[in-house]
Amino acid sequence: MALRLPKAQLPAELSENMIAAFGAVFEPTEVIWHNPGVATANTEFAGRIATWDALDESLKSFAHMAVAALVGCSWCLDITYFQARNQGLDLAKAGQVPNWRASELFTPLERDVMEYAEAVSVTPPTVTDEQYGGLLDVLGPAAMVELTAYIAFANMAARNNVANGVSSQGFSASCEIPPAARPGTGARPA
Repeated sequence: MALRLPKAQLPAELSENMIAAFGAVFEPTEVIWHNPGVATANTEFAGRIATWDALDESLKSFAHMAVAALVGCSWCLDITYFQARNQGLDLAKAGQVPNWRASELFTPLERDVMEYAEAVSVTPPTVTDEQYGGLLDVLGPAAMVELTAYIAFANMAARNNVANGVSSQGFSASCEIPPAARPGTGARPA
């Protein structure tokens, strides 16, 4: 996939901060910087989301990766896999998220979270009362609200990236385990 917009010039401080934190400037930010207001709001909201703490980080990561795999956002899979490594999450599981239904690595709760992420993400959403209630019983109200909002943001980011032609930047190349191929495609997602 090729970028559908050329990269815009970012402010030097923003570029330097990304390079210091991640070793590279995020291509999605370079693309949406054609509208600095949108880019700034997106970056600020992503920063706020990172401070949410009612839900376990691995569950958030798996939910985001499930959304990315469903939508086909290789950049999202790439960066979330990289972040999973940096957060000390289970890399064997993280690498299998695109193939979570066939993998035996995941707990019932992790499977329920990824199934919920997909149900929220399809159009129209297919979330059932039983599915929501089951997760609510286990996670509690604060974590359930966080999970749902996190999935909604993951959808916005993934769909924005796919529509703009943004693809993997190679962040996951530094990880020990490559992400699994999506079922039926034979292609690695990141």
